[in-house]
Amino acid sequence: MISSRTLQHLSILSGASSQLLFRRVYGDIAEVGREETGSIHPTALIHHHAILGKGVSVGPFCTVGSAVKIGNACQLHAGSHVMGNTELGNNCSVLSGAIVGADLPGQTIIGCNNVIGYHAVVGVKCQDLKYKVGDECFLVVGDNNDIREFTSIHRSSKSRDTTVIGDGNLIMGSCHIAHDCKVGNNNIFANNTLLAGHVVIEDCSHTAGAVVVHQFCHIGSYSFIGGGSVISQDVPKYMMVSGDRAEIRGLNLEGLRRNGFSSEEVQTIRKAYRKIFMSSDTAAGSFEERLSEVNTELFGVSAVCSMVKSIRDSFTESRRGICKFRHFCSIDSSFPISFLCLAGQFKP
Repeated sequence: MISSRTLQHLSILSGASSQLLFRRVYGDIAEVGREETGSIHPTALIHHHAILGKGVSVGPFCTVGSAVKIGNACQLHAGSHVMGNTELGNNCSVLSGAIVGADLPGQTIIGCNNVIGYHAVVGVKCQDLKYKVGDECFLVVGDNNDIREFTSIHRSSKSRDTTVIGDGNLIMGSCHIAHDCKVGNNNIFANNTLLAGHVVIEDCSHTAGAVVVHQFCHIGSYSFIGGGSVISQDVPKYMMVSGDRAEIRGLNLEGLRRNGFSSEEVQTIRKAYRKIFMSSDTAAGSFEERLSEVNTELFGVSAVCSMVKSIRDSFTESRRGICKFRHFCSIDSSFPISFLCLAGQFKP
């Protein structure tokens, strides 16, 4: 390891106290070059096998491990740590107190333009009793994610699986993403959203604060989960759910509009939703028959077909069924004010 005193001495000799010392190691010989931007604070501890790209800035009291690769223009703020077999893409920021990676078998890969917030912990050992010491476990994070303060994201529990975070997600403070989760793109998780192991989140979903998601649940694209909800079954695409245990309350209409769905598409999705969940026709048939009817009637509308598939997939052998659903209905003309009625759809 190159000591902090050695780094300080090299920077003084070269006049590069505000410039990056870019090192490549060949055996016991360290080749030191200079770049116009970036700096390494003399109190930082950087292993001589670590690879740093151009323009990397390393603040005071940071540590960089022996197998670490850091891309161009990354910033490690004071007291942050990058450890183990970890790769940081270009233009990433690791803020003070954050820990990325761990000295364990496996790998943590972070894409480009990510922010790892204050005291966040990303790519460490999972909290799963199935984990066996020595197993290679993995975490892959895409590009343009904002991972805020005190968030924890864990590696997979087994070598055959990977925890995956896609692109463009906003993961607010104190969220937790457990082992083997699969998170897609452009999701927003408000503070204290907690995902148990093996949860799948598709794209463009939104959780309000203090949401808890049971292990193995699937959350469909463009869905919305209300604050304080406990999700114990799947949330199909486009749905808005809330409660403990969460129930389907309707469609996430505002989310659909914000994500570019046309008025015609939204109206068609509403028509399909009413037929599936709010049918007033006593001869409408079973739940499966209503799904089939909607799929046949609106087969040419890809959004509707996608919604029907999302619901059906939740009833396959390895899945948990969908959240029960609420709707408003009228019992007869003598009772003009609609009342709340429950229609639970559970997987046996």
